[in-house]
Amino acid sequence: MIRLLVAPVSPVGLSGLSVGIMKWEPDVPRWKQVHEKLRERILDGTYAPDEQLPSVVAICGEFGISQMTARRVLTELRTAGLAYMQPGIGTFVTELPQPGGDTRQA
Repeated sequence: MIRLLVAPVSPVGLSGLSVGIMKWEPDVPRWKQVHEKLRERILDGTYAPDEQLPSVVAICGEFGISQMTARRVLTELRTAGLAYMQPGIGTFVTELPQPGGDTRQA
């Protein structure tokens, strides 16, 4: 009789929708790919201004990435001016300038 040892599967990375949908580009770092996906969601209004972005743990669960990678994604969103951090609370979407919203006179 052959016995198979089966290791328990961690739920991290298996609970989110994007894990099954996300096709990783082998030549692009994963943090950049997740950053681009969250950037798209910010720009298309999925995440509204001043709305809290998913936590590091939630990003890990959705995309199946490590916490270090998820932290990098949030850091890069802040660096790009798309998000801001409230220490101890979370990361939130920045109020983005509206196209044609500048009403200054020349």
